[in-house]
Order: sequence, then structure tokens, then C-alpha cells
Amino acid sequence: MNKDSIQKLTFAGFLVSIGIVFGDIGTSPLYTYTAIIGSQKVTELLALGGVSAIFWTLFFQTTLKYVFITLRADNKGEGGIFSLYTLIRRYARWLLIPAIAGGSFLLADSIITPPISVSSAIEGLKPSYPNLPVIPIVLTIIVLLFLIQRTGTTFIGKLFGPVMLVWFSMIGILGLHEVAGNWTVFKAFNPYYAYRLLADYPGGFWLLGGVFLCTTGAEALYSDLGHCGRKNIQISWLYVKICLVLCYFGQAAWLLNHTGAPLGELNSFFGLVPSWFLLPSIGVATLATIIASQALISGSFTLVAEAIRLNLFPKMKIKFPTDIRGQLYIPSINWLLMAGCCGVVLFFRESKNMEAAFGLSVTLTMLMTTILLSFYLYAKKVPRIYIAILLLVYLSIEGAFLIANLKKFMHGGWVTITIGLIIFSIMYIWFRANEIKFRLKKFVEMKNWLPVLKELSNDLSVPKYATNLVYLTASPSSTQVEETNIRSILYNQPKRADIYWFVHVNVVDEPYHMSYKAEILEPEEVVWITFNLGFRVLPRINFYFRKVVEDLVQNKEVNINSRYASLEKHNITGDFRFVIMQQFLSFENELSFRNSFILNAYFILKHFSLPEEKEYGLDYSNVTVEKAALILASPKSCNLQRENKTENVRPGY
Repeated sequence: MNKDSIQKLTFAGFLVSIGIVFGDIGTSPLYTYTAIIGSQKVTELLALGGVSAIFWTLFFQTTLKYVFITLRADNKGEGGIFSLYTLIRRYARWLLIPAIAGGSFLLADSIITPPISVSSAIEGLKPSYPNLPVIPIVLTIIVLLFLIQRTGTTFIGKLFGPVMLVWFSMIGILGLHEVAGNWTVFKAFNPYYAYRLLADYPGGFWLLGGVFLCTTGAEALYSDLGHCGRKNIQISWLYVKICLVLCYFGQAAWLLNHTGAPLGELNSFFGLVPSWFLLPSIGVATLATIIASQALISGSFTLVAEAIRLNLFPKMKIKFPTDIRGQLYIPSINWLLMAGCCGVVLFFRESKNMEAAFGLSVTLTMLMTTILLSFYLYAKKVPRIYIAILLLVYLSIEGAFLIANLKKFMHGGWVTITIGLIIFSIMYIWFRANEIKFRLKKFVEMKNWLPVLKELSNDLSVPKYATNLVYLTASPSSTQVEETNIRSILYNQPKRADIYWFVHVNVVDEPYHMSYKAEILEPEEVVWITFNLGFRVLPRINFYFRKVVEDLVQNKEVNINSRYASLEKHNITGDFRFVIMQQFLSFENELSFRNSFILNAYFILKHFSLPEEKEYGLDYSNVTVEKAALILASPKSCNLQRENKTENVRPGY
């Protein structure tokens, strides 16, 4: 099924949206009410106030903010916090901070979501099977889920839609069945009950930390915009929300029948399930949590790939396990996520303990999205009064959720916050170091060196280094090139070639844009290629460059045949050799503490980063890596003095 057919408003698009967009938010009924009530005794105010707060949170956060406002901030049909950032980054440099903060905490949340979802489903068996080994079962499911990532998820992907359709239908029917015995529960549609929970219940404000869990998948909803299309997401959300609301109100009705007692080992969700249907319902719930986890894992791969292309993250090996567009696999991220998820399960042991770590990082991501969204609306000339209202409403709502979630910090919230801050530091250091390097790079005018390159190319006294010599350059313009590239060609061992190629890769704001420009700077001697690739397109330069050369040869703009006399008459294609300039931090630097820390941290990260030749998909057999010292600030003075005098020098010297 191609992307265009999915993005049209069709039943197939509806089914795909149900399957991959709403997994996280769709499995939240398993643990949201448990997080609100905790160890407290069930009261009417907790039951009705809780469901009222849940309903209005779903309305303001998910329906209004994400489904009807944020989904309109699409970048050529693509969504997500980095897609939003690329739409507005040219307007202000400081927008980088909320963008990488949002992306970092969203990745941190990916480590807690699979454990809490799967654990909540398996724990539904504990009332019937008290000795059930929950932790080994959860760990087995999580490990198997990560092990299959390397082969792609085509098979599981086909199950996403049907299984989640069964799941949402099931929770809607279970909720409706329970509500049928107590229709008065629908009076909680009145927001007064939510107000009473916050104002009258002791410590009611802090219960917002549990209420927030009902909307934790809303950010992922925006990230999946490109997979499904806005209309399909909006229409499918109507069905999903009806099922969710029925389930939550059904749980409230069940709780009203259990007032005066703590929940203990009971779960208000599985309280809706008849005993004869318990095992099938847990089976469906487990499948739903696996699908929710899978969607989140795939989203993490996409998020990291975008960060790499935007130069916000160290380079990593990216694989394509299937032919499905947009489906990718990052081995190192996969194993790190698996280790993190298993660590969370072993550390917290039960889903009720994981609730303390869940939600805090997502709140920060939502706040960052609000900031970026308001700037996007400003750039789109939306009246400032509307932007001010949006900011006031959502900074108030999400600020309240953030404060309430801060109570969880010492009880487990520090886990995801710490992970998020580590990821943020990596992104910031990587971006700032590359910015410093580029700002202080020395460029020379290309026109001054074209005659020299032409003479060298035709100087038969110099041994030929390659028929076609290709340099990757950071210069965005063909009028200038790095001084290190020129020094590499002309100094030490001069590198004579028949044709010198300079290749620049430009990352553009359109997600899947692919184009190139070819400039013949010196006929049959010097060619400049600029690739314009979207931030979701991987830079397989070896493959793309070969296509460009074929086009130029077909148009008779270049001749790449070997110029050796014995080979030229047989039209033998000459060799291609790529040269990568690898920089290292020179000892001859006097840097500020800040710049020194950033650059030293950058070069430590670079040891774990993918080498440039692998990043650009270059063949190892035709790549030369040269090292060049990075000197940012040479010492200003030197007190070195000569001891011997000129009269002691022998005559003739």
C-alpha cells in the first residue's frame, strides 16, 4: 500500500490510523485510573471527578490542541516536533532549544512506555493467578519485540489495524455494558466535578499527575501524521475517543460500586471484564500494548534519523529492513532502548511503580510543542490575539500538569528526566560543536585555484592519483571551497586527477525532497555537485553520485573514460576515489572553557559516531581518509627566544 493511498480518506487509511497512531493513548485505560487513585480509598468524588478531569483533558490536549490545531502544522504532509522545527527554524536561532528539548524527552518517554503498557496488561492475571511470574513474562515480551526489529515489522504491521480495531471496540463495549447499570455517571461530563476534585479533595491538585496519563500518546499522534494523513487521523479519532470515553466512564461506574475500599490488587479496567472473558481480554490487551510499543519504537527510529540528518545527533548506522517507505531500523538505538526498557522493568518491578516515572517527560515535550506551534502560527500571520489565547490556555494547562507531575520526581520521575537531559546534552553539544567548526573553517576563492587545478591535471610529470578525484565539501557555494581540500590536493603529495569533483550535501526543510545541481567550473577538469536532500532522506551519496555521473555522461557534459593511452582507445571507464577530510582538535588552541568543553565532548562523541565514509554510503575500496588539525584560536604570544648569536654561524650559511 503506497503512501498516497493511505493519506486519502479511505477505510484502509482509517484502519492504518487506528493501528499505528493511537496505540499509546489507546492503552492508557489500563493504568490511568490506577494512577489517580493509588492506595487511597475509592470515593464518589474520586470516581466522578477523575473521569470528568480525564474527559476534559482528552478534549483540550488531544482533540483541540493536537487533532484540530497541531495537525495543520504539517511539513509537506509530515509531522513531529522536528518537522515543525524545520518549518520555522529560519526565523529564530533560539527555536533550536525547545526543538531538541522536546525531541529528547520524547525519546526518554520511549523507554518507559513499553514496560508500563505490557506490565499493566499481564498484571490483569494476578487476581486469578497470584503466583504468576509477571516480570519474566514482561521481559520476554519486550526482548522478543526488540529482536524482531532487525527483520522489519511488515508482518506485525498488517496486524496493527485489525487488532487495535478489536481492542477499541472491546473497551468501548465493556465500558458501555458497565455504564448501562448506572447512567448517572454521565453527569461527570460537567467540568464542575473536575473542579471539585482539584479544589475539594485533599491533595486533589496533585492527582493531575495521574490524570495526565490519559493523553500521553498525543505527541506520537502528531509524529505519525506522515504515515496516515490528517483526515484519516481526525476521522479515526472520533471513533477512538468514543471508545475511550465509554471505557473511562465504565470504570467510573465500576468504582462507584466499590466506594469505601482501596483498590489493592484490583484494576478498575479489568473490573469491567466478566470472569469468563478475562483471559481473552488480557490476550487482546497484551497484543494492543505490543502494538503500542512497536509504534513507539518505530517512531523513535524516525526521530533519531531526523535528528541525524539535521546535524543534531551523532551519526549512526541506519538500515532499511523492508521496502516500505519510511520504515527504518537503527541497531544501536534498538539495543539501547531494549536495555533501557528491561532496566525499567527490573528497577520498578510493577506498573504502579512505573506510573511515578511516566508522564513527566511527556509534559515537557508538550510544552515545547506549544512554544514551537505558537511561533509557527505567528509566522503564518495568525492574529496575535489568537496566539496569545492559545499560549495562555496551554501554558496554564500544561504548566499545571508539569507542576503536578513534579511530585513524581523523587519517586521515579528522575529516571526519564535524567535520560532526557543526557539526550538533550548530546544533541546540543553535537550541534554547537559543528556550528563552531563551520564558523571558523577557512574557505578560499575557487576561481583563484581553478587554473592551478587545470595545470596539475595536465602535468604529466606528476604521477596520477586517480582518474576522478571526489572531495566532500561543507561549502554551500561553488565559489568557495575549504582550504583543507586545496591543501590536500596541492601540498605534501600532489594529487593529479583527470577530473576533480566537489560534492556538497545540503539538507532542506522539505522531508523527502531529492534534487541536485551540477556546475562545470572548468570543462573536463573541475565539476561541482550540490545535492539537495530532505531531512528524512538518507545521504546514500555513493548511489546518488553514480546516478548524477550517468546523467552528465549521457548529456555529454563530462567524459569519465580513462585517459591512459592504452585504455582510452578501448573506452575503459576511469576509477573514482573519494577523499574524506577528518578533523581533530589541535593542541595549538587557546579556547574559552565553554568552547573547550563543547569541542572535547564532541570529539569524545565522535569516537562512537559512524565514520563519514559509512555515513555517506561510500565504498571502502575507493575512499581515502585524511586528517586535518582543527585550530580555532592559536596562542596570541610566544616568549620563545634564540640563544645563539649570528656571529657563531659558520660562513656560507
